[in-house]
Amino acid sequence: MIIEVCVDTAEGLAAALEGGADRIELCAALGVGGLTPSAGFMRVAARARVPVHAMIRPRAGAFCFSEAELEVMAADIAVARDCGMAGVVIGASLADGRLDVAALGRLVGEAAGLSLTLHRVFDLVPDMGEALEAAISLGFQRVLTSGGVATAVAGIDRLVALKRQAAGRIVILPGAGITAATAAGLRALEPEEVHGSCSVIRAARAAGLGFGGGMERVTQAAQVTALRAALQA
Repeated sequence: MIIEVCVDTAEGLAAALEGGADRIELCAALGVGGLTPSAGFMRVAARARVPVHAMIRPRAGAFCFSEAELEVMAADIAVARDCGMAGVVIGASLADGRLDVAALGRLVGEAAGLSLTLHRVFDLVPDMGEALEAAISLGFQRVLTSGGVATAVAGIDRLVALKRQAAGRIVILPGAGITAATAAGLRALEPEEVHGSCSVIRAARAAGLGFGGGMERVTQAAQVTALRAALQA
């Protein structure tokens, strides 16, 4: 069982490692779903004893990217490689919600040799079966998904169907709302990997005056440890 923990601060990274995370998804701004982390953060995280995958997302909002944004993403993938990241987490869509296969093919090419995760842009597609086959053809190792609903437990039937369709060709990585308290709801999936934030929400230390929102996520080592125990129960 691989437990991947998403973090957006050095504090969160340390907590995830202390709690026993097997892999890190490194981000900035988890409050908006995760953005590309800084080069400095990537270099520090690369010293971790576990694989670290960098989110590659240049801005918040929709996943339809312009040519200029795709150039930024390609450059960020190169930086991630140079900083020692083991993989990248990417996604791109067309205006109708389908995966932008051309854009993704370009980004996958830039990431040759790195582990590849298709992020939750997958949860917005109109046809998940079709999108799964596209992800497999593009060479992704895993797809992060809640089954198209708010939490992975709520989407368990869809996740099970996707795993059946995948037939070992790609990992279905459940994510969204997974905690020690909800982990039992994943039993039907028998996941090989699980994604969570293992965090609590607290008042932001620099809220107001244009420095950010009023709340922030704080990764807790105890939650990582508890999640593993719940998944293994």
